[in-house]
Amino acid sequence: MKLLVVDDEKEIADLVCLYLGKEGYDVTVCYNGQDALFAIQNETFDLAVLDVMLPDIDGFALCRAIREKDRYPVIMLTARTGDSDKISGLAIGADDYVTKPFNPMELTARIKAQLRRYTQYNDGTKRQSVFEHAGLMLDNETHRCTLFDEEIELTPIEFGILSRLCARAGKVVSTEEIFETVWGAQYLDSNNTVMVHIRRIREKLHEPPKKPRFIKTVWGVGYRIETK
Repeated sequence: MKLLVVDDEKEIADLVCLYLGKEGYDVTVCYNGQDALFAIQNETFDLAVLDVMLPDIDGFALCRAIREKDRYPVIMLTARTGDSDKISGLAIGADDYVTKPFNPMELTARIKAQLRRYTQYNDGTKRQSVFEHAGLMLDNETHRCTLFDEEIELTPIEFGILSRLCARAGKVVSTEEIFETVWGAQYLDSNNTVMVHIRRIREKLHEPPKKPRFIKTVWGVGYRIETK
C-alpha cells in the first residue's frame, strides 16, 4: 500500500517513514505543503498522515484537497493538546488524529487499523443487506451511499458510523458502542469524536439542524436511525 507522510520536521517525517518502510509500506514523504499538494493531485494513495502546522499550506487545506477527490483515510498530526485541531480536522473529513510527541509504534498501529477498516469497506468482503429508507440507500458491499439517487461521498469512518446505525435501525446505539466498534479503541467520557463525525454526516445528508430526518440524537445515550 502507498502512504503519504507530510511533516516539516524532517527528523519526525523520516522516523515515521523508517517505521512504515519496515512494515512493507511504500511511503512518499513531503516536508512542505506545496509538495504534498502536488503529490495529492497527481498520485494515488491508500492513506495520508498530515501535520497540521506547515510553513506554507497547512494540514487542514491538504485534507480538504484530498476529500475533493478521494476517500482514503487521513490521520492528522498536531502539537496542540487542546481539542480545537482535533475538531477542525474531523469536521473536514479526517479519520483520526495523533498528538505530538507520539510513539511511532502507536502511529503505525493506528495506520494499520485505518487501512484494515478502509479495506474492509472497499474490497467486497463485507456482505450485508442494503439499507434503504426514505430515499437513503447504504450498500456495505459496494461502499456506496446515495440520497434520492445522489451520491454521498463518505470517508471510511463516516461510512462505518452510518453503517453501524443502519444495522441497528430503529434502535438506540450508544456513543460508546459506535466509537469502540468503528475506531476499535476504548471510549473515554470526554471524547467528542463521534459527535463531530455525526455532525459531518448530517451535513452531507442535508439534514435540518433542529429536526434531522434520519439520525436522531438520544441525549445522554447515543444516536438512532429513524425508520418511520
